[in-house]
Amino acid sequence: MRLNFIRSSSILSKFLFVNLIIFLFLGIFTILYLQAIKPNLIKNRSIQHSKVIENISNHLNRLEIEFNKKSVLEFLLSSRFLFQNLDRLQLYDLNFKLIADTNTLDLAKESFVESQKIEETKIGKLEKEKDTKIKNKEKKQSIFNIENFVKEHSKKNNQKLVLGKRINNDFYVITIKSFKKENSTEGYIVISEVANDILVAVTERKNFILRTVFYVTIVIIIFSVILNRYILKPIRVLVQYTKAKKEKDQKIDKVEKYLSRADEVGLLSRSLNEMTEDLYKRINIAETFSSDLTHEIRNPLASLKAASEVLDKTIDNNKRTKLITIIKHDVERIDRLITDYSQMLKDEATFSRAEMKKIDLTNVLNSVTEDFNNDLSNLNKKIIVKVISNGLNGKKPIIYGVESKIEQVIANILDNSISFSYPDSEILIFCKLIDNKIELTFEDEGPGFNEKKIDKVFSRFYSNRPEKFGEHSGLGLNIVKNIVELHGGIISASNKDNGKKGARIKIILPIYK
Repeated sequence: MRLNFIRSSSILSKFLFVNLIIFLFLGIFTILYLQAIKPNLIKNRSIQHSKVIENISNHLNRLEIEFNKKSVLEFLLSSRFLFQNLDRLQLYDLNFKLIADTNTLDLAKESFVESQKIEETKIGKLEKEKDTKIKNKEKKQSIFNIENFVKEHSKKNNQKLVLGKRINNDFYVITIKSFKKENSTEGYIVISEVANDILVAVTERKNFILRTVFYVTIVIIIFSVILNRYILKPIRVLVQYTKAKKEKDQKIDKVEKYLSRADEVGLLSRSLNEMTEDLYKRINIAETFSSDLTHEIRNPLASLKAASEVLDKTIDNNKRTKLITIIKHDVERIDRLITDYSQMLKDEATFSRAEMKKIDLTNVLNSVTEDFNNDLSNLNKKIIVKVISNGLNGKKPIIYGVESKIEQVIANILDNSISFSYPDSEILIFCKLIDNKIELTFEDEGPGFNEKKIDKVFSRFYSNRPEKFGEHSGLGLNIVKNIVELHGGIISASNKDNGKKGARIKIILPIYK
């Protein structure tokens, strides 16, 4: 069920779900980390205590100090440098009775602090200050009940005991360790230190983590809004656009504002729009082709029907021969129309699946013209096809396209030129580079175009050769025009200049960079 939800949900939902999982992991990790901070800081502080305890134990053993109240007090007074940086040091005997406590000792304070100026003070004031100091000292002594901790430590096989306790609004780190002499436990050494800085450090790290989580949450929310507005919303609009096109609903125009964007969404929008327009264009072409083909076939069918009806009633042999010739031409015309139309649809499908690659146009021209010259020679037609490449300046005319389709373009134009050319004439193909484009110009020595609008020669099923009726479908130059445009080029037709007879067809293709 959960996997189905993830698969069927939107990208935004998946993004938020993944971030929620990440937050859960981070939350668990944060809790574990925060729980480990305080013990680690206490442990580090206790390590320092242990070093002091170890030094004191070594000195007691080295000096062979008896572990009793008198001897220990003398030792503490003489070796105060060992613990002068500690808050409090206590020593207990095996009966858990306090032997010495640095808070109750007069350890020559002048050795710990800077000497102060002697000022005259009244006796009453001195007594008052003395009473205050005693009360403060007694108050400080009453903070701890260390005996219970020492007893707890004695039950742990003489291992070191580390405690972190909050007492009277202060946090203390207490380290208790056994004092051994000749492998025999003589008593216990206790170091206690006010460690409010540990709580401060824990609080600071906790606040830092909470601030970080807050900022990360804000960033994710902002990113989610941007993701939804600038990426997911346009994708939803594009999906609605495709559905609207599928249902032939022309009311969807929201996609227009994304076409001008310079990012990937704009690129996708333009690509989708171009693909849709191209699809509609192909559909319209197919519909128009079908309509035109039906119209073109209807004329020879009508002629064929009329000729066949008259033939059945005609007795005159000469007339019958003419009718049979008409029927033959009509059948050839229909066959040519269907064949060329089928080939054209096949060529379009092949082009959409064909792989585009770099093509050296010179090689294609030479190959096609050589085949045509061989065929013309075999048919004893005195027509020569020549390629003139003076305008290339030593450079190779490289284009990007489908080689077989470029060959078809050249072949169709040459076939059209040959059908118009007179014997003992030439067909010239000029190839030159102009402004990073390749220009191909085909010129023949035929009668040229006699249409007022010469561009009509590229229309479907157009033909101005009644004497060649049945040999051409009128699709040749139209196919050429479609292939050239699919390669990003343009094609035009004209007659030769300066009153010379002959037709000229010019193709301009983009050079491959």
